[in-house]
Amino acid sequence: MARVIVVGGGPAGLSAALFTAKNGLDVRLFDTDKTWLHSAHLFNYLGIESKDGTKFLEDAREQVEGFGATLHDAEVTKVVHSGDGFVVTADGEEHEAEYVVLATGAKRDLAEGIGCSFTGEDVVEVDVTMETSVENLYATGAMVRAEEWQAIISAGDGAAAALNILTKEKGEHFHDFDTPDDAE
Repeated sequence: MARVIVVGGGPAGLSAALFTAKNGLDVRLFDTDKTWLHSAHLFNYLGIESKDGTKFLEDAREQVEGFGATLHDAEVTKVVHSGDGFVVTADGEEHEAEYVVLATGAKRDLAEGIGCSFTGEDVVEVDVTMETSVENLYATGAMVRAEEWQAIISAGDGAAAALNILTKEKGEHFHDFDTPDDAE
């Protein structure tokens, strides 16, 4: 059983996978690589002067895998609550995890299928940590926002979800700050 399954490989999903894997959790990310970011060019992403969306995704995936996350090229068709965690079905196979982060852009069918609450704007309702009405299930990015579909906002949502998972795992408020002595 994985500790965390991330569904979606855009900025939100990759950010969630990065933070959780970097801090020692077993992370599996499922994605079909059909994110809208392939059609974008980043000029407004902090720290990036100008970068093609596809190149950004390639670099981000490499970084996430470098911290130990396992990436699967597979479509997730179902997420169900099961005992102490979740069962995620991808390409006909079942995978278990204690936490799930949904980062599927404007596609909200998985969240609806598991029974997440929605707002009046028909987006997934989350708290400030990106946790949905289903405990240990997180939604990020365009799933939770009616209009703010920016890569950097989505990445922040993924980081917020990851930090909340890490806070639960560590039993105290968790910060992911690197210092010169431990930075690579």
